Formats: sequence, C-alpha cells, structure tokens
Amino acid sequence: MTATTTAPRKVTRPRADALRNRERIVTAAREMFTEFGPDVPLDDIARRAGVGNATLYRNFPDRDALVREVVCSVLDRTSEAAEQSLAETGDAFGALERFVHASADERISALCPMVQGAFDQHHPDLEASRERIEQLVEQLMDRARAAGQLRADVGVGDLMVAVAQLSRPPAGTACLTLDGFVHRTLQLFLDGLRAPARSELPGTAVTMEGLRQS
Repeated sequence: MTATTTAPRKVTRPRADALRNRERIVTAAREMFTEFGPDVPLDDIARRAGVGNATLYRNFPDRDALVREVVCSVLDRTSEAAEQSLAETGDAFGALERFVHASADERISALCPMVQGAFDQHHPDLEASRERIEQLVEQLMDRARAAGQLRADVGVGDLMVAVAQLSRPPAGTACLTLDGFVHRTLQLFLDGLRAPARSELPGTAVTMEGLRQS
C-alpha cells in the first residue's frame, strides 16, 4: 500500500501593491478625519489616497471598518513613540515629556469623536491597541514616579485626557494652525506634573478604565 502525502497548503499573502494601497487609504483617512471630522465622504478619502472607490471598499466595506482601522493605527503609532521613550536612558521625566509631545503630533485628539461613534468598542483589534498603549504609558509614568520626578496623585487617564484636550483646537479655529501653540500649552501642563506637587488635586487619580465607565 503506497502512502500518500498531502501537499502543504499555500498561504496567500497580500501583494505589496495591495498593502501600499491600504496604507495610503488609512493615511488619507487619518488626515481627513483630523481636518474635517469622522463624517468626511469616503469618496473624498479615496480621491486623496489616489485609489479608486472600489479599492477603498474592497479594503474597508463600510465606514465603521475604516474608522476602527484609523483609530488602531493612531494608537499603534503612539505606542511606538512610547516604546522609543522607554528605550531611552537617563532622565525619566524627560522621556515622558518627549512621549507627550509625540502623542500630540499624532493628533490623538481627533480620536475622541471617533471613539464615541457607532463602531464596536470591544473589537479585538481596538482592545489590543488600547491595552498596549495604556500599559506603555503606565510604565513611563511609573519610571518617572520612581525617580521622584512625577507627582504621585496622577494616573494614566489624567495624562491622556489632558493630551487629547490640550491638542484639540478651540472652537472656531483652524486645526492645522494649532501646531505653533500645542507644544507650548503641553509644556505648561507637563511642568504641573513634576514632583514635588505644588497643590493637592481634588478627587483621585484617573484611570483609563474609569474614563470608559464614566
């Protein structure tokens, strides 16, 4: 009896040009969501990305799928900035400062209206990206706190809310003209995080979990 062998299944990998198209769509969507909000027409996003509408819908069958991918992309890029800061040696608070400014450059403030949208808040991709950034920021803050440089009464939620709020343009102002002021305002906030604390904060340190339940 002759033994038969089963040929290994060939794994189909996305073509390089398909991956590039997907990345162009996500980049264009991130830019346009920041400039115009999460309701910008998908056809306009495809046009800015330089792809056809069919290519956009092949990658993202609906708006929720695209918004979720943009949110995860921004969270992942922010996590990479946190990892770079954690890899630094020397001044722990300086590493935290550089992460905060890098987060503002990723325009995480634009995530707020999108995260509050209709898409699945518990999608595995979103939860994984969110958990990663929260853990990394906690490590950055713990290190600065252990060095005696960060006041003890602030939490990850305090930091991330402040970054999102302070990097958001005031009503009636253009988002893209804000860059000259964001980092100045953030540095004022960061100086207030330094130990020893000059005041007693009301309430308790804010966590990300607490924010989601509020």
